[in-house]
Formats: sequence, structure tokens, C-alpha cells
Amino acid sequence: MAQSSDRRPSSLHVKGRDIRLRTIGIVLLTALAVWFIAANTDSVELKLWVPTVTLPLWAVLTVTLAVGLGIGLLIAHRRGQR
Repeated sequence: MAQSSDRRPSSLHVKGRDIRLRTIGIVLLTALAVWFIAANTDSVELKLWVPTVTLPLWAVLTVTLAVGLGIGLLIAHRRGQR
């Protein structure tokens, strides 16, 4: 297979600036996550092994998103060190 010697990331040229497709994807996913969290405002009961707590669903989703981002960043950092 022929490989290109140009190893730059994929990007779009918008208003005189190069914008990486990865950046566009991250912005879109972040906007979707914020919209989804904002749309779910009811309270829910969570059973945490022994205690049962009542929390707003947006708080549960925000914590879940933060934990997921933290794990993703940790994995990406460890892969980058290899």
C-alpha cells in the first residue's frame, strides 16, 4: 500500500483557519451531552449498595460524564506513553 508522506491530521478550512475534524467531533459530542443532561431534570432514586438516595437526574448524568471523561483521558495518556 502506498502511504502518503503528508501525516497531518484531517482538517477543514473555515474562514481562513484550519479546524481539525477531531475538534469538531469533540465540540459536537460535548454539545449533545450538555443538551441531554439539561433535558433530564427529574429526580431519581439510586441504590448505592446499602443506602438509597434521591438525586436530580442531571447531577447523576454529570457525575457519570465526568467519570467517563476521566477514564478516557487516563487511557489516552497511558496509550500516549507507549
